[in-house]
Amino acid sequence: MQAREIKKALLALGSPERATHSSRFFKTGKGQYGEGDRFIGCTVPETRKVAASHPDTPLSELQKLLDDPLHECRLCALVILAGQFRKEGERGRGEIVRFYLSHSKRVNNWDLVDLSCYHIVGEWLKDKKDRSLLYRLAESKLLWNQRIAMVSTLAFIRNNDFFDALTLAEIFLPHTHDLMHKASGWMLREVGKRDEQLLTGFLDRFHQVMPRTMLRYAIERLMPEQRRDYMRRTLNA
Repeated sequence: MQAREIKKALLALGSPERATHSSRFFKTGKGQYGEGDRFIGCTVPETRKVAASHPDTPLSELQKLLDDPLHECRLCALVILAGQFRKEGERGRGEIVRFYLSHSKRVNNWDLVDLSCYHIVGEWLKDKKDRSLLYRLAESKLLWNQRIAMVSTLAFIRNNDFFDALTLAEIFLPHTHDLMHKASGWMLREVGKRDEQLLTGFLDRFHQVMPRTMLRYAIERLMPEQRRDYMRRTLNA
């Protein structure tokens, strides 16, 4: 019942104009990464407000929302799930992580990954020595699992723990999809906010083989002359 109530609330907030814009923005055309995704036209704050009204929705009902073809239903389910993770103990958190990863095919656009993975997978692994789960996700053929692996490291980065972010960014250097170039560059930029020397050391090693989008994202917060130098050195490579 709760899934039905949540969907009804989201539908009441929808906007056809925003839905059309979102369909273009999230690349839902044939052959694009979001092919077939459908939108109601809710804003993220509106969706979060609906989620906040249903914080204790059971996993069985969240699964219905994740299985829904409407993007905002899946987004709302993930916001609720991340909120539940924060309140749970170790056992409950483990159950949520398993649920989340067993439905990662439905976490199937970059915004859905980015608003959920580091709050769930990243926080789960933050204080654990064994992070092999991240590398299994990185080896997955599913793009969304790969992005989950990369963006989950944000939880570590915010804890001044950079090893896995740098290691995964190196692993993803040959990746062909711009969504992974952007994710890797974003995490490198986050590392650089806290330790610029680590970032520039990584760039000095790899800037000539980095995808251009990854490089642009990574150097975004460096001084203008540093950005120009890395771009120029890449062009002349």
